[in-house]
Amino acid sequence: MPERKSSARWNGSLKEGKGTMKLGSGAYEGPFSFPSRFESGDGTNPEELIAAAHAGCYSMAFSATLGKSGFTPESVATTATVHLNQVEGGFGITKIDLVMEATIPDIDDAKFQELAEAAKVGCPVSKALAGPEITLQATLKK
Repeated sequence: MPERKSSARWNGSLKEGKGTMKLGSGAYEGPFSFPSRFESGDGTNPEELIAAAHAGCYSMAFSATLGKSGFTPESVATTATVHLNQVEGGFGITKIDLVMEATIPDIDDAKFQELAEAAKVGCPVSKALAGPEITLQATLKK
């Protein structure tokens, strides 16, 4: 499997400085700053990128889990919300909420919930982020 890389550069002090983050593929490069991370300033932040990675990984993991059980989804849409909070010794990611909606023919809700939870546990990004609580709200759309 290929390794994936991204990079970041920061210039200046924590509160007055600015930085850029760049995906190794070149698909994204953008600014980040203290206001974009801890306030509501323009730009991105590490937690937003973690949320995007987790949402994408979970959607793919759920599709794979469904396929192994004989189901083919029409669509899987996931939003991840990363909670960055003050903790002892600084800041930490304390929770990640996954909210997923899927359209899947011929599946009942009990099986849907079982497979959704299995995908949460099996998702590589969920495994990498095992420190914070990872929640899942799964909605089957008919």
